[in-house]
Amino acid sequence: MVNGSDLDNNNAAGGGGVVDVYGEDFATEDQLITPWTVSVASGYTLLRDPRHNKGLAFTENERDAHYLRGLLPPALMNQELQEKRLMHNLRQYKVPLQRYVAMMDLQERNERLFYKLLIDNVEELLPVVYTPTVGEACQKYGSIFRRPQGLYISLKEKGKILEVLKNWPERNIQVIVVTDGERILGLGDLGCQGMGIPVGKLSLYTALGGLRPSACLPITIDVGTNNEQLLNDEFYIGLRQKRATGQEYAELLQEFMTAVKQNYGEKVLIQFEDFANHNAFELLSKYSSSHLVFNDDIQGTASVVLAGILSALKLVGGTLADQTFLFLGAGEAGTGIAELIALEMSKQTKAPIEEALYLRRVKTDVLNLLQGLIVSSRKESLQHFKKPWAHEHAPIKSLLDAVKAIKPTMLMGTSGVGKTFTKEVVEAMASFNEKPVIFALSNPTSQSECTAEEAYTWSKGQAIFASGSPFDPVEYNGKVFVPGQGNNAYIFPGLGLGLIISGAIRVRDEMLLAASEALAAQVTQEHFDKGLIYPPFTNIRKISAHIAAKVAAKAYDLGLASRLPRPKDLVSYAESCMYSPMYRSYR
Repeated sequence: MVNGSDLDNNNAAGGGGVVDVYGEDFATEDQLITPWTVSVASGYTLLRDPRHNKGLAFTENERDAHYLRGLLPPALMNQELQEKRLMHNLRQYKVPLQRYVAMMDLQERNERLFYKLLIDNVEELLPVVYTPTVGEACQKYGSIFRRPQGLYISLKEKGKILEVLKNWPERNIQVIVVTDGERILGLGDLGCQGMGIPVGKLSLYTALGGLRPSACLPITIDVGTNNEQLLNDEFYIGLRQKRATGQEYAELLQEFMTAVKQNYGEKVLIQFEDFANHNAFELLSKYSSSHLVFNDDIQGTASVVLAGILSALKLVGGTLADQTFLFLGAGEAGTGIAELIALEMSKQTKAPIEEALYLRRVKTDVLNLLQGLIVSSRKESLQHFKKPWAHEHAPIKSLLDAVKAIKPTMLMGTSGVGKTFTKEVVEAMASFNEKPVIFALSNPTSQSECTAEEAYTWSKGQAIFASGSPFDPVEYNGKVFVPGQGNNAYIFPGLGLGLIISGAIRVRDEMLLAASEALAAQVTQEHFDKGLIYPPFTNIRKISAHIAAKVAAKAYDLGLASRLPRPKDLVSYAESCMYSPMYRSYR
């Protein structure tokens, strides 16, 4: 039994720094542990506790010791056989949403088996628990809602947010993923039903980055929705009112950020997810100096795309400064990517920041889908985050005209609008580039600017292609092309793990560059030979450990790490902190 003094003992901190109250992380997998809840879980209660439930894997001795006789069929089935049976069942479903619901049900009844499945079958199940299926799940969240998987903080809780946080049963939280549901993937305002995004992201923090599930907290802030369809839906689970804006919105977010820091401390990572552009940039700017905050749509997307660009350069040739970029989409993702490219360019060329700022404007063109190229003559009407990208150029309205005029070497799609990279656009890119780099990054699959097959076919096999959502390999002229997926899941789990194992107190751009470079370094010649610019997800935990090590090293170098002394081997330390989903044996 753990006493109060143990909780203050530094030696009781494991798994990246969370106090290991139950001794699970310091027990080896063959040592016995006690299945604590409020008291020792046993019998029917134990079978209903997802953290400790093992189903038919309970041994004969455990069935006797924990009053499970008669509550389970007599057969014994180890975790590997359970995994085999569940994967067989999942593959019988023809509709992706059915697989999503089945996986969420498994997570709610047997946590370790859920993560064992996800880790061992990551390439198959990642599109089920996250994009593209999670988009449909959010659209239908009111209909498939079973039981709450996170905290819902609405305008009704204004003035009581700290009390609401204390209602969550776990006290030692390391990562919070929070959304207000206003811009879910490329699907728009889904209000309270955006909860599927924080839930999905945090399941990946555990499966891919090794954070303990109990250290992760999904939160949806419900300030209403402007989606009329949801407001008129009898099954909608959120506030039935138009979105709060202005001071009312800002005050609620301020109370939330203050309460999180008060309840969980300085080093809890707050990841903003799927906020609309006007709020996303403002929140990141406002709180980055006082909290450990990260916006995956701006910074995570930028980091993973920069990694893909760095890899693509090994196939295209030349340096980053030699490239000309054209972005379709001037929102969070597009401007975030452009900003990080400029920082990496500055680092590589050792150019002063003033020169880098000029260089990024000259070498990067950002096209707003509705209003055309961002040029100086439009500067006064631009949102603040678009203004750095305005430069002298004749106004251009269409993407095809922009491609022909600017002749980019790399075309980036972050518009959230599908089918915008047309045959004419791709053919134009291939006409003046031996190997045109085309990134169709919008999610979900239905919103992708073009498909992998279209990119390879229309470019006659010349394109180096990556997308936000997964596409199957494409055969063209007898050659098989394997499209890359610029999935943020490559970056944020390792980035988060690196911040936590170092005890970082702030996120800095240098850490994002370190994450990008670490990911690009994981792409081998064997991968390049297959046309890959990202490594396979099958090695994602190893990749995350390397990213975590580079991010942690940068935190130490910048003087932002609080976990001392610095581990000698950060990769090994990151791996040692990772959660294992293997079943434990009970006393």
